[in-house]
Amino acid sequence: MTQTNMSREEAYTALMRGVKELDLSGPNIPSNLVLIGDQAFPLAMNACGQVLMAASFYGRGRVVVLGHEGYLTAFPTLVENALTWLTGSSCDSTTVGVHQSCKALADNLSHSSLQPKVGGFCEGLGVYVTDAYCVGPEVKELVGFLKVGGGLLIAGQACSWAEEHPKQNTLLGFPGNKVSSVAGIYFSEHLGELGTLPVPPQIPSNWLAVAIGKDFKEDLDFLLEGVTEFDIQGGAICSEVLVHGPLAFPIGTSKDGRAFLAGAYYGQGRVIVITHEGYLGREQMSPFMLNAVRWLDEGRNGLVGVVPQLGSAHTLLSKSGLPCEKSGFRKELSVYVCTSYSDAQAGEIQDFVAEGGGLLIGGHAWYWAQTNPGHNTMTGYAGNHILNKMGLSLMGNTLDAGCYKAPVPGQTCSEGFHFRHLLRRFASHVTQGETLTEHEEAGLKKLGSDCANYLHMRAHDCASYTSVLAMLTDVLKETGLPQVCHSCPVISAKDHLLLNVGAEVYKVCQDPDALLPYLIKDQPMMPALSNARVRINCNTA
Repeated sequence: MTQTNMSREEAYTALMRGVKELDLSGPNIPSNLVLIGDQAFPLAMNACGQVLMAASFYGRGRVVVLGHEGYLTAFPTLVENALTWLTGSSCDSTTVGVHQSCKALADNLSHSSLQPKVGGFCEGLGVYVTDAYCVGPEVKELVGFLKVGGGLLIAGQACSWAEEHPKQNTLLGFPGNKVSSVAGIYFSEHLGELGTLPVPPQIPSNWLAVAIGKDFKEDLDFLLEGVTEFDIQGGAICSEVLVHGPLAFPIGTSKDGRAFLAGAYYGQGRVIVITHEGYLGREQMSPFMLNAVRWLDEGRNGLVGVVPQLGSAHTLLSKSGLPCEKSGFRKELSVYVCTSYSDAQAGEIQDFVAEGGGLLIGGHAWYWAQTNPGHNTMTGYAGNHILNKMGLSLMGNTLDAGCYKAPVPGQTCSEGFHFRHLLRRFASHVTQGETLTEHEEAGLKKLGSDCANYLHMRAHDCASYTSVLAMLTDVLKETGLPQVCHSCPVISAKDHLLLNVGAEVYKVCQDPDALLPYLIKDQPMMPALSNARVRINCNTA
């Protein structure tokens, strides 16, 4: 277990100490929380896989998010645990600031060792408690407070806000998200299912949590305005990008669903990746490029910085009238345009995007993979040190050149290809007998390859990764591994997928010995040897 993962398990244990179950049967109806990145982890997850309480880290600070403000007084043991854990971050002060709207919480703490102070946010606090509706004027201060070691407890639901603001983007516009999202936790507009939840000894995980966190129709409408096709013909050979995050989505794909262009939300910012930097400055891509920069800029009309080696991209953007200059990374930029070949400022770039910046990044990983045989592209390639957390990963394979149609923004995930959607559909097919469409059946072979690549990330400290791993483990336990021989060859796409992922799941799962009987049904009772040398003599003529 990595140190990062251990800190999460320890954090979960501290936060849920003394809590045996959570009665969420009403009357408070919470928001479903969407978690991204590798810092956020669920505290309460219902049987539908919805996260109703979560915690995370940002900078040196910590945050706990509750899906309804009523939970601040409904669960006193959990809240006191949370405040104790939050005061244990790097900040020296033990004073707990409590927003006036949460005064009832301060009254509950009157007999505790904590020192509640009712009022607005101010300097000198160790922890600040607020609802998710009142943080608007103090967003920058609260994010800065977290980065230097402060603790934040924030509670609320975004469902009512979304109904009152139907034309606004809840992920970016809801007040609470302007703070909590930097740590990878979003209040969504979707209601959480009610019920009484047992508290497991480990961080909860459920394959039903493998879901897409947003409908990307409006984003694609904006990005694809005036765009009918993507011409990736010529000498610039693209890699494939694996689109695996809850808030990541494919934009341009080959006919068989392999993405060469994708986007994602990350914190309060956004990212777009194109899998060869040569297309950033190609004239045929100009309509999309201008849309992309404006989408990343989010209406600020701010400065676009382009790394000097991308001269053609700078020329293309400058001709459009966008405020643009050749520049290395600077925090005051609105959008940063760069290549994926360096991770020198990976952490700074991730924070820049999380706090509202836009990132347009281009590059391929196939050359790195070819020149580094035996190495793991998902974890070793420089660009993935930036992108993996954002739900996007460049892979070592190449895509065929071609002229590919732009997707129809209104099409459903079942009509296109999204890793998380098809994976969940496959799990439902195996465990619940749901019928796959012909289109979904056709995507299973690619899904098996994508699962194998995804598992290579070995991101056990990421809630999204552990949910996918739990799902695949459950699928293998339900179906077993196809027992293949000369008289029983592999025929179905389902069996291809299971064979593709079986060995990979075994390598990365937490308890491989428990999984082995499902992979090898007739396992001989023989002693196991490791690091043994076997001499084989044979005639290969």
